[in-house]
Amino acid sequence: MTTSTSAATSLLGRMDHLMGQSKEENDRQFVTALGRGLVILAAFEHHERLTHQQLCQMTKLPKATISRLIHTLTTLGFLRTNEHGQYQLGSSAVRLSATAWGRHDMVAYAEPLLRQFASENEVSVNLATEVEGEMRYHACCRSPARLSVNLQVGSAVPVARTAIGRAFYAVSSQARKAMIISNLKENLSDEDYIHAQSALTQAAQHYEQYGYTVSDGEFSTDILAVAVGVYDVATGQYAYSLNASVPSANWEADDYAAIIVPKLQALAERIGGGDA
Repeated sequence: MTTSTSAATSLLGRMDHLMGQSKEENDRQFVTALGRGLVILAAFEHHERLTHQQLCQMTKLPKATISRLIHTLTTLGFLRTNEHGQYQLGSSAVRLSATAWGRHDMVAYAEPLLRQFASENEVSVNLATEVEGEMRYHACCRSPARLSVNLQVGSAVPVARTAIGRAFYAVSSQARKAMIISNLKENLSDEDYIHAQSALTQAAQHYEQYGYTVSDGEFSTDILAVAVGVYDVATGQYAYSLNASVPSANWEADDYAAIIVPKLQALAERIGGGDA
């Protein structure tokens, strides 16, 4: 492994440098096998999927070592294989990532703003991001009105059937959209996948025209929700989406959207910009 400090510009390069440094210093407390396993995971920092050969080239580890590490990481759920025999981050890695995002500064900053928004507008408001074809909730503030679905931090809802999922898809990059569609195809029946793909396409068109998505009784028959994307100015990408929901019996969808969407968009800008 190289020990050049210039190699430490990426996560993989930094780990490569530190492992080389540990070897030079004869650090007996350093577990090389564990380090190599983490190097494999670091290779996915800028790649959605990698082949065995690509992992060998990127990590400079022997093929036999790569094979053993991949087997271990796959068994533990940190890697998975797709239909083309390529490797992707698995559910264990995604869960750890989701936990880290859940503790991210943006979430902590958003929580009091969500509480204030929910109280002032008498809505339930939630912040979520996509994890393996589902939307994972990171912050939740419930409305005084009783809703049939009680969602909490860590809850997961479908991407295609919810406003918050549709908004996240609508603002995602083409690469992220392709990943979401791929996850849906792997986890849904053919019929459900066709419906989901159609719903997301329509939602993206609606978002492009109107700046929000809506779900009226599709996830839960008595819930009306609208949602917008949250652009993180610190990272330069859409990291979350934000919804506001009410009992559908109390509102017509267009009337509700006309009132709440501008407020929700302003809230999203405030959260994403980090401005008090």
